[in-house]
Amino acid sequence: MPWSPLMALFLRPTLLSVRPTPTLKSVKIAHSMKPSFSSSSSEKSKLPILLFDVMDTIVRDPFYEDVPGFFRMTLKELIECKHPTAWIEFEEGRINEMELAGKFFKDGRSFDMEGLKECMRRGYSYIDGVEELLRSLKKNNYEIHAFTNYPIWYTMIEDKLNISTYLSWTFCSCVTGKRKPAADFYWEALRHLEVEPASCVFIDDRMANVEAAVNVGMVGLHFKDSVSLQHDLSILGIEIDSPADKCHQKLDPAILIKEPLS
Repeated sequence: MPWSPLMALFLRPTLLSVRPTPTLKSVKIAHSMKPSFSSSSSEKSKLPILLFDVMDTIVRDPFYEDVPGFFRMTLKELIECKHPTAWIEFEEGRINEMELAGKFFKDGRSFDMEGLKECMRRGYSYIDGVEELLRSLKKNNYEIHAFTNYPIWYTMIEDKLNISTYLSWTFCSCVTGKRKPAADFYWEALRHLEVEPASCVFIDDRMANVEAAVNVGMVGLHFKDSVSLQHDLSILGIEIDSPADKCHQKLDPAILIKEPLS
């Protein structure tokens, strides 16, 4: 079943991790109205446009385990003694790496910045199953963009994992000066892409960011793991497997939603 804005609207509660059984009336609407999108501006890509968070959605975030270990602290101790806004300022590009080193901790203590960067670099890895999913989406000619709160260190992720093989690092907070879940970050992305909000599917592991996407009219998917994400994308009619793969039967959203409440 092709992607349609109606299906995106109908399935939006599912995308927020609430999976109610639809009513008979809503099922009839879904089957009686089947508008379709025209092609996107690129002849090789198609709608919807996919906007992916990066940390803990595509890439493991080393902050929660590796970084406390580097400082020989627990995560709670690290959070208590680090500066409350320094990392956010770094993510927004308002301070550089040298300035971060000077104010990372509340008390201004010095530390091995290069050692910290190497700790982060070692900790970056793909979330299980996500690279394969991105590869499949890329083969099916979907337009995919990173939509991430992260500092200039995203280049370390790229150097190690070559994520640009599958997506464009288009929307990074260190470049835009904006962070999720601020609505203007989402609107800026829409202006750049020149599409309607419902033409975008936003994927993030943080519910607050997903809700912000839904509030501007995007379709929001709450990432839990690659298996559930593939399931949710399939429900939306997004092609997962390579077109050459004739052995895999795609999920039919009509089948999944046809049973009304008794």
